[in-house]
Amino acid sequence: MTLSPETRDRLQQHAPRTWQRMLSGRRLNLIEPSPLDIELSDIALGLARNTRWNGQTSGDHAWSVAQHSVFVVEIMHGFRPAPSPALLLAGLLHDASEYVTHDMITPLKAVVGDVFREVELRLTRAVHLRFGLPADLSAEDKALIKKADLIAGATEAVQLAGFTADEVRKVLGIKAKPLTDVTLTPLPSKQAECLFLEQFRLLDGRQQGPQPRPR
Repeated sequence: MTLSPETRDRLQQHAPRTWQRMLSGRRLNLIEPSPLDIELSDIALGLARNTRWNGQTSGDHAWSVAQHSVFVVEIMHGFRPAPSPALLLAGLLHDASEYVTHDMITPLKAVVGDVFREVELRLTRAVHLRFGLPADLSAEDKALIKKADLIAGATEAVQLAGFTADEVRKVLGIKAKPLTDVTLTPLPSKQAECLFLEQFRLLDGRQQGPQPRPR
């Protein structure tokens, strides 16, 4: 996880202070994030207060990245063969870096460029290591999560963000078809936070398997 001096210097040119204090008390270095400074409570809080679609969604509450993440896992549950608990957990955490970077919409990501993607990648690797996942997923696993992510995005676009199914394909470039057998209901941020934490604990418990009873 060590950066080369050249990369460190290049990133630090963009931000003289490269750490953020989290509500948990952790001081997370954004350039060289340590898995030891990653806290589940910080992720859940940040994602629950972080909006998809720049907040431009219908309903009394925003559609949060936390709810989106849980929705992605729900979609993955329908895949066959069934994904492993570890892969489902990776699906839940696929946007975990956004508790720091926020959900930057695709057009803006293209403008910001490589620095943003590099910071996002390093945060993702630290999150994975913190929770017992490979730092880098296989291409096959990434593709499966991306498939669910695109289905979720297409469904959100039609139900919440004002796009038609035709615009999802032509404007957003998403070939996945929106789901028609679900109804998306944005939750207050506290409920979204609790939903994310509940899903994490369920998947993390399955990944670790049954624990031996103390003697």
